[in-house]
Amino acid sequence: MVKDKALEIDKAYIPSRYPDAHLSGAPWNKYTRQEAGRLVDYAREIFQFCSDLLSRI
Repeated sequence: MVKDKALEIDKAYIPSRYPDAHLSGAPWNKYTRQEAGRLVDYAREIFQFCSDLLSRI
């Protein structure tokens, strides 16, 4: 579901964007390649969903 994917991306937004968001290290130490890939795939799916929706109006 698009909403669930958006919520998961939302949880990662601040911590992955700001280096001081994690008390114990840089953001790049907190996410695996697999996790990052999944979130990027979710973002692509959400973008496609929105594009399809907007093309109908």
